[in-house]
Amino acid sequence: MDFGAALKDWRTRRRLSQLDLALRAGTTQRHVSFMESGRSVPGRGMVLRVAESLELPLRERNGLLHAAGYAPTYPETRLDDPAIRPVLDGLRRLLDGHRPYPAIVVDRYGVLVAANDGFRLLTEGVAPELLHEPVDTLRLALHPRGMAPRVRNLDDWARHILERIRNDLARTPDERLAAQLAELEGYLPPPAAPGPEHLGFAVPVRLATSIGELRLITAITTFATAADVTVSELKLETFLPADAETAERLHGTSAAG
Repeated sequence: MDFGAALKDWRTRRRLSQLDLALRAGTTQRHVSFMESGRSVPGRGMVLRVAESLELPLRERNGLLHAAGYAPTYPETRLDDPAIRPVLDGLRRLLDGHRPYPAIVVDRYGVLVAANDGFRLLTEGVAPELLHEPVDTLRLALHPRGMAPRVRNLDDWARHILERIRNDLARTPDERLAAQLAELEGYLPPPAAPGPEHLGFAVPVRLATSIGELRLITAITTFATAADVTVSELKLETFLPADAETAERLHGTSAAG
């Protein structure tokens, strides 16, 4: 896709008019129109400005630069590169500091990068092949031989996971993520309509474990100022107790250890 078509596609996905984008990027509606039609060739700075104004992830900003004929601006460092070690070390300290509550770090596709000791409670009884590296935490969550049989409110929790993926795809199309969504949907029966007591997608996951039922809510943290594609796509997912009983049980495992 050439730059003009790519720009129009992203603008449409963000539900912005040409004037909206022009105001955000500090240019004119006419210039945006000319860029989309190919009548104007933008400089690298303008491409970066419109990419930022469209709130594109760094990977997609590089793609827009490429479509305009420019080299990527944002590096994509391998996770085993020594240059990224300080970031991973910092994340591991956060994981350790979150104990005894479970916490994980995943990449853009939910592949496990790191986890703390509490992760073992989430993976009790799952099929060994699901824990072979690379571990797909999305598959692990909803696979019939993964966590799903121990989730006592699977309909709500699965709806939360699938809706989050659909929202990501609506904002940033991705063939691999779309394939993952199709796989996950295949593990589940057709979703039932939410009942009158449905509280939305913030309902805690109710997970049966060896220390009793845990009621956990999740929080996802990303790097807001990352200038590297790999770092920008890392997510720290922390699990927090939703009630006093869960907190007591988790602290009990820490004391026993």
